[in-house]
Amino acid sequence: MTAPDEYASVRYLVDDVGAAVDFYTKNFGFTVTRQFSGFADVTRGPLRLLLSGPPSSGARATPAEYAAAGRNRIHLIVRDLDAEIGRLRGAGLQFRSDVVEGPGGRQILLTDPAGNLVELFQPAQRATE
Repeated sequence: MTAPDEYASVRYLVDDVGAAVDFYTKNFGFTVTRQFSGFADVTRGPLRLLLSGPPSSGARATPAEYAAAGRNRIHLIVRDLDAEIGRLRGAGLQFRSDVVEGPGGRQILLTDPAGNLVELFQPAQRATE
């Protein structure tokens, strides 16, 4: 288990906390740490994702011009990008980009129910020396 001070925390503003919790737990293996009306704390390894609905203090403290989803994204490393794409398409999820390949690996983007971006990334295979 990761100690609280070793988490990398990200806050996403969401319209529907329940839908966001379902999205992250069912599709990406996040675990619910805490959930209240308008707020949930979910974790996956050292990533702590704070899902803040409209009544939460995190959402209320955000200036209106910064409240739109999609400016940032979480980056989830996967072993087999093609298999993950197939699994998630089978679950009815839609992607927001095609697979993009570069020297570091391959990636694709999708969004959570509130429109926040999630990047699935498969690192490039490194040649052994």
